[in-house]
Amino acid sequence: MAALERSISAVAREIRRVVDNLKVEVARREAILRSMAEGVLAVDRNLRVVFCNDALTRAVGMHAPVPDGLPLLELIRDSEVLTIVEQVIARGESVKRSLKIGAARGRSFEIYASPLGTSTGRGAIAIFHDITDLERLEQVRKDFIANVSHEMRTPLASIVACADTLLNGALEEPPDNRRFVDIIMSNASRINNISADLLILTELESGGIPGQMEPVSIREVLETALRTLEHEARTGSVNVVTESIDDVFVNGFKFRLEQALLNLLSNAIKFNRPGGDVRVRASRSDGHVRIVVADNGIGIPSQDLPRIFERFYRVDKARSRQVGGTGLGLSIVKHVIEAMNGNIDAESQLGRGSVFTVTLPLIQ
Repeated sequence: MAALERSISAVAREIRRVVDNLKVEVARREAILRSMAEGVLAVDRNLRVVFCNDALTRAVGMHAPVPDGLPLLELIRDSEVLTIVEQVIARGESVKRSLKIGAARGRSFEIYASPLGTSTGRGAIAIFHDITDLERLEQVRKDFIANVSHEMRTPLASIVACADTLLNGALEEPPDNRRFVDIIMSNASRINNISADLLILTELESGGIPGQMEPVSIREVLETALRTLEHEARTGSVNVVTESIDDVFVNGFKFRLEQALLNLLSNAIKFNRPGGDVRVRASRSDGHVRIVVADNGIGIPSQDLPRIFERFYRVDKARSRQVGGTGLGLSIVKHVIEAMNGNIDAESQLGRGSVFTVTLPLIQ
């Protein structure tokens, strides 16, 4: 009996050790699953939830923790998800599918579901990988390629048409040949501007601005930009008014900041009206400098205002092409200002003008 007691005690200790190890392993696996960025869902053969991590509950807008045994349709009200899980349980085969889930605020997921053994029979476990941002980036890429192709095709078509006309006899007609050459020159310049802006934007988006930041005088870059645009303002009969400009310094990239301010001022002149005003001021405020470019031109409709910093986005496409805009200027401005740890805001009223405000931190 003593030997039997010792044997039973040894078996009990071994069983206790195995159970403790299993508890630790289960807790470790559950901690890993709960901390995953991807959503994880496990259901039994009756389509009742046996496990659901926080990432999935947040995605479907449900408060954690999810009670065990909750019907799947009460957690995710989506027929396609239900079909995937039912298929895995019925066939015992893994399924991979991409779909948009309405219960998750219309976000897109790549779902990988596999059979899962449970105490009641075959269930299923599914991993939900959120691909909404990837799809958005892919759409941006497609839109970018389509926009570049369109922007290049339009001037190229004009160049080809004019060159063809010249080669077919217009070259010998002095009244017309110069006009066609002017059209070719204008469209070639437009293509060159688009290419230059694209290179700048690619440089800014791929890794910021090369080189080291240095102290930059706001008064100096504004005065340079204003001098550069004097002829353009006179040609458009636009009055540029320089209000107070504080002589302050920021840490940044002089050439790129000058380019950004040139874009802002040029837009204020181009999209103004004959006899209109452009007002410029720069003032110190709470450790920052606020550069304001205001005009009383055509303005921007409220529905277009949130998108004006997107690449190739134009409020008035016909007018933009008429004045030679590439649709990239404001996107470049935003990238330059953000690279210098600043921000830019825009306010506008249709028919009454626009106000762009650049805020940059001062050198302390």
